[in-house]
Amino acid sequence: MRRQRKIKPYEVPRWIYGAVQNLRPAEKFSVSQWAERKRIVTLGSMPGPWRNEVTPYLNEIMDAFSDDTVEEIIFVKPTQVGGTAAMENMIGSIIEQDPAPTLVVYPSDDLAENISETRLIPMIQAIPEAAGKFRESESKKLQLKFADMWLYLNGANSPADLSSKPIKNLFLDEVDKYPGATKKEADPVSLAIERTKTFFNRKIYMASTPTLKTGHIWKAMEQADAEKHYFVPCPHCGREIELKFSQIKWPAKEDVPENDDRAEMAAYICQECGGIITDRDKDRMLRAGKWRTVRQSARQPKSVAFWMSTLYSPFTRFSDIARQFLKSKDDPDLLHNFVNSWLAEPWEDTKLKTSADKVGERQTETPEWVLPEWTKLVTAGIDVQENCMYWTVRAWGDYMTSQNVAHGQALSGSEIERIMNTELAKESGQKLMVSLALMDSGDQTDDVYEFCAANSDWCLPCKGTDTMLSHYRLSTVNKLGSRANGMTLVLVDGGKYKDMIAARMQRPNGKGSWMVYKDCDREYAEQVTSEQKVTERKKGKEISRWVPKTSNAANHYLDCEVYASAAADIKGVRALYLESAENKPEPKKVPEKAPEPEEDWIKANEWWKE
Repeated sequence: MRRQRKIKPYEVPRWIYGAVQNLRPAEKFSVSQWAERKRIVTLGSMPGPWRNEVTPYLNEIMDAFSDDTVEEIIFVKPTQVGGTAAMENMIGSIIEQDPAPTLVVYPSDDLAENISETRLIPMIQAIPEAAGKFRESESKKLQLKFADMWLYLNGANSPADLSSKPIKNLFLDEVDKYPGATKKEADPVSLAIERTKTFFNRKIYMASTPTLKTGHIWKAMEQADAEKHYFVPCPHCGREIELKFSQIKWPAKEDVPENDDRAEMAAYICQECGGIITDRDKDRMLRAGKWRTVRQSARQPKSVAFWMSTLYSPFTRFSDIARQFLKSKDDPDLLHNFVNSWLAEPWEDTKLKTSADKVGERQTETPEWVLPEWTKLVTAGIDVQENCMYWTVRAWGDYMTSQNVAHGQALSGSEIERIMNTELAKESGQKLMVSLALMDSGDQTDDVYEFCAANSDWCLPCKGTDTMLSHYRLSTVNKLGSRANGMTLVLVDGGKYKDMIAARMQRPNGKGSWMVYKDCDREYAEQVTSEQKVTERKKGKEISRWVPKTSNAANHYLDCEVYASAAADIKGVRALYLESAENKPEPKKVPEKAPEPEEDWIKANEWWKE
């Protein structure tokens, strides 16, 4: 069989060759290839042609946009690692190679306008092929017209604009800064994604620095079919490692007192071989690095999440990270920003974490039903349920020191009366009784009011609320026809008391601690730690509240302890230590004696001790 000879341009008329060339489909590049060939960076510290080798970790993220099997790309990132530039490369590639209706959503309209003017339009004008398609006279700041497509820009604060035209390509930038859902509209992310439903080959790119575990970007990463982290080879042992903040080491304060000096001496210690990795090694490591799948739930992932921290940034030194941490570690607000913007992790207030095991650590040597010797006040809390009542009795001493003396379930009001009127004794023999108990009136309100009226010398009704500035407030029962009408009703901010309980639970047993009796049961420990404090973003603000750890978690003993704490506040527990100070006799003055000769010598020769 004769081999076909390739026809050379000079063997055919020029007009025929030109026509054939025009009919040939244009070569299509991946986003990273396109960026290296076409992108001109007009802003930033490195203007000029785009170079993939500067931020090699962005290549696979960009190329995922060119992968027909991937529908959604999630990038969980710190600040200043090139996430926005990667998104702009994807947009430029679309304009030139695969035109289709495209929407970019920013946190606000003002930001969208600013980026349109300062970044997107200059990028388009710097690329001849894209500039040739751009119809500037027919465009607006938030609607860029091209020969064969529209590029829309929107602020997440304009929900009506997010639910109109069909979109093939959707870019969601800094999603954790978007406002939340309202009573009239769904959240901006859901509204924008709805616009892509008519395209079977849609592409969604979502990028953001995380804020909370309940934020859009972290939830999207957890729900992705696959999660990837960037691994780099250690220059000493060659093993692939994931850079972790815990491996950045610096001298102890005892050796180097000044934080700036300590930070400047920071280096990364390989977790595999213990080798010292410096900033000079980073560029070579990044270029040899690769994304590795750390979790995958589908054979062919349609949604892929990429996560990295500032440790990988070629623009940030290890010493910069150490310095920022040392500056932030003692300030909750600064530490919050460090965890989000530098480590790319969601913020959690670990100081208020509780667990059943932590309650076990708070056991003392005092048995159940016996008061500790430091007891000055005893209060109780009662949580009313449909078929029973949970109760706790707590002893209080100076500086809010407290201990659970007893707890349990009662099946009737008479049983509660018997328990609350029981004399409790210290080991020394001194006896005390419950001074005040608060009973929850949220359930079976009329019965609770009647019970409190009959036992008004030691019991008051209470009601939970979270809208007060103070821990509790005294109100009045307004129930005509009830014996309790006109009785004091205690409004209790449960969140504030749960904060107090959780914080004091962290303290070792002793002054100011929250403790329990010896051999305290596990059920009580689990109920009293059944909630956790979470921070949520609503209407652009971060709001913290206590929620159950699991959907069916019982929290009755926790509510009882809240009521017992409020009862202690009403009885003046915070001022108990003053009684000790007032009753303490003044120390007797000891007459000065004449100094011995040795003492005169010591005073005159203090240097001998140095």
